[in-house]
Amino acid sequence: MKLDGSISAVVTGAASGLGEATARALAAQGVKVAVFDMNEAQGQAVAQSIGGVFCRVNVTSDAEVEAGFAQARAAHGQERILVNCAGIAVGQKTVGRDKQTGEIRAHDMAAFERTIQINLIGSFRCLSKSAAGMLTLEPLQDGERGLIVNTASVAAQDGQIGQAAYSASKGGVYAMTLPVARDLMNDGVRVNTVLPGIMMTPMMAGMPQNVQDALAASIPFPKRLGRPEEYASLVLEMARNTYLNGECVRLDGAIRMAPR
Repeated sequence: MKLDGSISAVVTGAASGLGEATARALAAQGVKVAVFDMNEAQGQAVAQSIGGVFCRVNVTSDAEVEAGFAQARAAHGQERILVNCAGIAVGQKTVGRDKQTGEIRAHDMAAFERTIQINLIGSFRCLSKSAAGMLTLEPLQDGERGLIVNTASVAAQDGQIGQAAYSASKGGVYAMTLPVARDLMNDGVRVNTVLPGIMMTPMMAGMPQNVQDALAASIPFPKRLGRPEEYASLVLEMARNTYLNGECVRLDGAIRMAPR
């Protein structure tokens, strides 16, 4: 797909982190970008700085996702690119023990369900609604109508202690990539997934420097945290390379996560 002003895109979770970097990278190529996020102040600022449109969207809500796509399409036309970056991370063991009382507690099911709702079901909700719109478009070269890029995590393959909910949600994103690509193969919509490793996101930037340094030292090469711009660069390549379809790509400096 040639990236220029004839292409529009929707990026979820685009007010910060990987989503923001992707929105900015696409806009730098001339693509018209809609920023989906719940953070109105940051989302508006990003959209304004790239000449895009902000849509306040909670990906767990059918109504808000429908309204967001309607708003984005009214401004830019039907999107040919969807990048799913909206997500949360939850850390909690399957069974925990209170250090003071010794009380044994099962995992908080509300936290588990919320993680699945946002990371997995939210991603599928957005991609299904986006793909339905893409099928109305005229095909480009090779019969291509659109591209969907999902965000999983290396935790989909090597989840750590306390990552049962997170790994389950991201593992679902990883697992659905190929069947969704096959569902859409006759309609010219490609589907790929990125599995980021330890990235320098706003959450990571808030950690103590010694923690950041220790994490960077654990990465085989290069010995540093991943940059959001590197995630965005991979998304651009996935857009440009039409033969890349149904693929899950680790972006992790060759790290394989230890149990803790």
